[in-house]
Amino acid sequence: MVLFKRKPVKYLAPPKVENDETEVWEIKQTGEIFLDYESYLARIDFYKQRRFICQITGHSGLSFFEALKSELSGAQEVEEAFPEALKGPVLRRVQFQTISRINTLVDLIYEEFRADYYPGEAVTVQVVTGERLAGIVRDKTSFGAKILPDGTLNPPHSRYLVSLDDRPNEEAVVDDNHISRDRKIFTKQVLRSFIKNSVTRDSWNGAPWQVKHDLAKQYHIDTKIPPHLLLENKPIDKKMKMTQVRAIVEIESDNGNFQEHSGSNSQLLQRDPGIEVQWNKQNNSQHFIKDKNDLSLISSQASNRLDAQSTSQPPYISHTFQVYGPISKVEPRPINFHDSTFTFAPHPILPQSLQPPRPPQLLPQIKYPIEDLQIRPRKEGLRRPALKFLSQDTPSNNFRPSREGAEIQMKSVGLLLETWDTLNVFCEIFVLDSFTFDDFVEAMQISSEDIECELFVEIHCAALKMLVASEADGGEILIPLLDMEEESDEEKENGQLSSISTPAHGHEPELRGRTTRSGLTRTDFIAQPKKSHRAAEILAEVNWIDRLRKRIFKDGGWQLLLIGLLYQLSKSPRYFDVCNTLLKELAPLDLDPTPETARKRYLQLEVNLRIQVLEILCMLIVDTKAVRTYMEECSEQMTSFRKEKIQWQRDRKQYIEELRVLNEERKVLLPLNTISSLSPENGTLTKLTAGKVEIPDPVEDDFNETDDDLRQIRTLRRGQDRALERKRKREAHHDKMEKADLESKQPKHIKQLTKLSKEIKKKQDLIAKCENEISTLDNDLREADCPRTRLLGRDRFWNRYFWFERNGMPYGGLPDSSTAEADYANGCIWIQGPGDMERKGFIDMESQLQAEYKEKHQMTVPERKKLEEGSTSVYNAYQWGYYEDPESVDELLSWLDVRGCNEIRLHKELKLYRDRIISNMEKRKKYLKSWDEKTLNSGIKRMATRRKESSINNAATYRCLAWRNTMAISEIGHLHSDQPRVRRSNKKEASLSCTKEPDRPSKAETKGRNKKNTGYR
Repeated sequence: MVLFKRKPVKYLAPPKVENDETEVWEIKQTGEIFLDYESYLARIDFYKQRRFICQITGHSGLSFFEALKSELSGAQEVEEAFPEALKGPVLRRVQFQTISRINTLVDLIYEEFRADYYPGEAVTVQVVTGERLAGIVRDKTSFGAKILPDGTLNPPHSRYLVSLDDRPNEEAVVDDNHISRDRKIFTKQVLRSFIKNSVTRDSWNGAPWQVKHDLAKQYHIDTKIPPHLLLENKPIDKKMKMTQVRAIVEIESDNGNFQEHSGSNSQLLQRDPGIEVQWNKQNNSQHFIKDKNDLSLISSQASNRLDAQSTSQPPYISHTFQVYGPISKVEPRPINFHDSTFTFAPHPILPQSLQPPRPPQLLPQIKYPIEDLQIRPRKEGLRRPALKFLSQDTPSNNFRPSREGAEIQMKSVGLLLETWDTLNVFCEIFVLDSFTFDDFVEAMQISSEDIECELFVEIHCAALKMLVASEADGGEILIPLLDMEEESDEEKENGQLSSISTPAHGHEPELRGRTTRSGLTRTDFIAQPKKSHRAAEILAEVNWIDRLRKRIFKDGGWQLLLIGLLYQLSKSPRYFDVCNTLLKELAPLDLDPTPETARKRYLQLEVNLRIQVLEILCMLIVDTKAVRTYMEECSEQMTSFRKEKIQWQRDRKQYIEELRVLNEERKVLLPLNTISSLSPENGTLTKLTAGKVEIPDPVEDDFNETDDDLRQIRTLRRGQDRALERKRKREAHHDKMEKADLESKQPKHIKQLTKLSKEIKKKQDLIAKCENEISTLDNDLREADCPRTRLLGRDRFWNRYFWFERNGMPYGGLPDSSTAEADYANGCIWIQGPGDMERKGFIDMESQLQAEYKEKHQMTVPERKKLEEGSTSVYNAYQWGYYEDPESVDELLSWLDVRGCNEIRLHKELKLYRDRIISNMEKRKKYLKSWDEKTLNSGIKRMATRRKESSINNAATYRCLAWRNTMAISEIGHLHSDQPRVRRSNKKEASLSCTKEPDRPSKAETKGRNKKNTGYR
């Protein structure tokens, strides 16, 4: 069966259809029936997710229909490959097995059946003449083990009656040693596939394997589950085991005496992970055995007899102990095992006053981690560090927003972060220098006519260029926009993208009905809608697609292109509301429909609406072929990095093992009193003597020159250089001979130790090199992981924690960016509130569940959230807060409770990246402080961005104006906002060279050109 999240997919029950004429929708592959089209589509969308697993082949990442097709074909292959004669016996053996791991079960079945054969099975037998003949098993006779009169044990064996294929009238009777089957027929792989295809198992721990009902009926296998294997009987078994433990603990190990249950030496019981019993230290011979499997405790003297006699009892049967008679030392008597009862010699019952107190009742110990909100609130009342907010409408009334986001609303913060992350992760596709989040926020709020922010303009122009190819590249439309005109049948057959057309002369297209997903035909508007903007008039005599192909961005050009794009998107129901809102601001009814109007209106556009425009652009771009190709290249690179990392890990493991062997050899050679003689720097031995040994230099005479010789040499060209070279050689030779003489005078074990120390140093260097390469590859994997933004984790109240440098980008942005001196990208930890489903399911629960929670924890979940989070909280997925101080990170780590499932993962991720997070926070503070000091020193104070000021003063005020798109200049030769330069060429070169933008760089090329920051690898 097809698996989803490692569990079988359960089909929906058929609905009750009251009327036979009711229109229904059916999924043929599953037989599911739906009464409405939306439910049918939702189920189809679920089945089309590539998250299903084929149980037979183990292939993952498939859609449901692909997994089902793979499973059906795989099941047919397994059915044909597995011997028919073995199916029944194997399934009977598997039925009700409680071995959880399928591999262990396969090993068990394989060992039992590898030398066992059944009637109807094709085998090969060896007859008396030595020939090997093929045949079919007709009958099997099994003989049990028996002891011969001479004491020899005859093991169990079988005899087989085999009909021979090549000899129709002959049969052979053979034993186990003269029969075999083809090795390819019965293998572990085939057996595993057959078992997985034939049995099922519930998800609870200890659930038995069950043969599918159709197969059980075919092979006459009992399907009634034994009572002790049912889920509802499992708690009873545990109680019976604990009763057995309490009964055994009361028995004295040797002579029936009871121990006192007080003081530090009294018995200690622990429920989990096992039972631990500790007796008084008066008699060291009295001890108990601790066993986790069956929880049975027996005395040291009776353990041997119990081991021999209790093997037939299943672990879930409890035992009753009875003690009689006076307290006296008696020899142990044989144990009566009848009716699962131990009976000792009769003794009178102890007086009630002498009866020891019952052991304390065993309370189940909680096994952590558990669900976070099930952990009791801490008594010390720790509170989460206070959040900071970027927007002006903060969830907390008594908290002031950040000055950088004074005009930003809370609903726009998530879109702002999403847009910044998309532009920086895919900056190599956009051909944009990376930029910090603070510069991006500042650039989005500049609205002065005297200032043209290069960052703001380049972002819009680069995004627009991703929608339509340039005129030199063919002018292809790269996104499937809505086409309001009829397409030709040929275009539909060829699967071409819809072309975009703008109605000429302001004539609105005729409204038509559309068939929606619900299968019902409707019209978008019953009557002509009221005119709310003049976008159609602006585009009346302008084809914005052609202008975009020609890259006309200057003098309000890109603002005009945005109006054309928004007007085209407004024809789609998905974008109608948001696009009309934007067009009312960009092309109002009371202003002339000109490009200059578009430029001025976009300059005055509110920052929240600007964020919406960029968010629409980014959402369109992520569906383009360029982004998909980039992500595929990143995926291939990650595969290559993983393989390389595995190889380095293997080498490191080998070097560590070799280093361990060398260290053991060194310990043998190194006496305790010579440890101090090792140099701490390189592990080699220091000289044993400080005296200098005079060594005659036989080579020195050959190099001696007289003054006349030297005088003659100096007259030659470069003679002095050659003399100095010979002098250096003499000194090097002298040092070498001195070192060799010292080594020759050292003891033998000192020489070996010195050699070992050098080898150890080499191994340590190799291990360090491997670790450095592994760290580098880990960083490359992190940067290439661009398909999705990975969160750090969730806390107990299901708030999401993001650190956007976590994956997809270098920690400090591209090292060759124009603002690389900032050396950070975002520099904050962002906290998003819980989603609607999480909030309704875990926080704003139903009143009955809240009452149960309050009875257990003396407060409701919302009350606990308010108590533990303090005055700064986020309540839904549209609200965002952040931390920007290193102290907040440490306080957050202290606040997290690692006993919870969510917070243990969040704590682990925060600890892993803590140093890097704090480093980026400190760099962010330093970067922002440096600009504030520059502004203060120049005597310039921040003023409202809408106020008209001199360009010189404003340029010194805003950080974002220091950003330059150096990547575009180096790769395409100009900024995105500039029109491509036309290079004049002669007729011979005209056919070969044309004005054309270069191809988008591949991931591999960009990796080599824009080497990411590896300072913290």
